[in-house]
Amino acid sequence: MSGSGHTGDGRSRLGSVLSGLAVAVGCVLFLGGFAWGAVVYKPYTVPTQSMTPTVHSGDRVLAERIDGGEVRRGDVVVFADPAWGDMPMVKRVVGIGGDRITCCGADGRLRVNGKPLDEPYLRNKDRASTEDFTAEVPEGQLFLLGDDRTSSLDSRVHLEDAGKGSVPRDAVQARVDAIAWPMNGMVERPRAFAGLPGGISSPGPIQLQLRAVIVGMVLILGGAAYGPVETLLTLSARKGRERQPAGAR
Repeated sequence: MSGSGHTGDGRSRLGSVLSGLAVAVGCVLFLGGFAWGAVVYKPYTVPTQSMTPTVHSGDRVLAERIDGGEVRRGDVVVFADPAWGDMPMVKRVVGIGGDRITCCGADGRLRVNGKPLDEPYLRNKDRASTEDFTAEVPEGQLFLLGDDRTSSLDSRVHLEDAGKGSVPRDAVQARVDAIAWPMNGMVERPRAFAGLPGGISSPGPIQLQLRAVIVGMVLILGGAAYGPVETLLTLSARKGRERQPAGAR
């Protein structure tokens, strides 16, 4: 029996080893992907409609834990600042320290250091702001606006504050990478900011983590299914042989 290459239940030893290995590797990928995601990302519930249509009130987002120094123009960030109520808020960064932000010219567009921006994420495509304004962003600060500029209470309503409407970089808690519920996918980095000094940020590792979880799940299911499937096939083949006439064997 030992030379047959099969276990007592009819399964090949090699197949059993490979199926066990697949389950083990699958568990590592599946659990590792979740653990990695829990370390890198934090879930938030968006509190208001100010970022419509990018994210809506009640959406569950996954935000990458980052240092304020990693923030780039165009990022959608979660932050908390005492001057803004000291509660987590979600806005888009349109300016960093040293920038001059103006709005709106005859074309209705927002300008950063004189460069007009195309903002396809805005709810109102006709005009980048309901009111004209000019702001100089202090060093180490961020200027933030909502994507629904008709309802967002953002840097524009804080222009008379000490920070001139901006918040410190260290007020940022995380950068929004994806909308987890409803599953609307990744939050894109706007290309309009790519030509400005510093460029735009790169997406976090969420897609790699998701692939690890999916591959792990496939390996676990495939490895676990191997034994029952091979047993059924072996029994089916055995019954087929038993049904054959004695002379045909």
